[in-house]
Amino acid sequence: MNKQIHIFKRKICCHGYFIIGTLFLFLSLTSCGSSRKATERIPVPKVVIETPKDKKVKREVAKLFKKKSSLNIRTIAYISKYAETAMYEMKKNKIPASITLAQGILESGNGVSQLALKSNNHFGVKCHKGWNGKSVRHDDDKKQECFRKYKEVAQSYKDHSKFLKTRDRYDFLFKLKKDDYKGWAKGLKKAGYATDKKYPKKLIHLIETYRLYNYDKIVLRKKIKEAKKGKIKIHRVRKGDTLYSISKKHKLSVQELKALNDLNSNTVSIDQELRVK
Repeated sequence: MNKQIHIFKRKICCHGYFIIGTLFLFLSLTSCGSSRKATERIPVPKVVIETPKDKKVKREVAKLFKKKSSLNIRTIAYISKYAETAMYEMKKNKIPASITLAQGILESGNGVSQLALKSNNHFGVKCHKGWNGKSVRHDDDKKQECFRKYKEVAQSYKDHSKFLKTRDRYDFLFKLKKDDYKGWAKGLKKAGYATDKKYPKKLIHLIETYRLYNYDKIVLRKKIKEAKKGKIKIHRVRKGDTLYSISKKHKLSVQELKALNDLNSNTVSIDQELRVK
């Protein structure tokens, strides 16, 4: 009798270990799945050059496309898609289209940053106090910060304008000339839009490289002057090349080389063409 009780107890014990082990395995798998889902990266879409409805905008995009070998094709694609949206916001809210476009390009990584892809947030606008819309968590200055989420990109553009117009610290910008993109670029940094010390320089570089100021002129009905032809020097990446070695060869800093080519990382690939002048 005692022997039977002993055997019965051992069976319960074994089944108990089995149940606990199974539960642990289930929780582990669930946990792993959740973690994988949380860190899952959204695939970067293919480059598509849109055909703007506005004839003047269409002409400007065509000019950029002709120079695609020395420019970032994704930036051209972004401009082709959102130039008219930026111009609409300029007409309605008096923010230079060039500034809005340059910020959109820079903040969203040409619309393909993970934040932009998962939230349609093209201006890095955080939730802030009083935001009642949807949101996503994303690592920025701090880990897992709260950012605004939009149904479509146009809402991000609209909210960006509202964000600047309804905060007192940006009031002085609206007193500048309507196409003073340099004043706006420097003023945004001064007002605390970004912590990057080179933020104004980056915006101005984008505006002048891609002639984004011409979209301001279209809105203001000013004449667009043709760009003077200048010499552009291209370096084709070979095996063993790095951004550092290329920059040293052409007497540039790595940051200057990255800015000249709108690069967000130090990665280069064989046969990639980089502008060095």
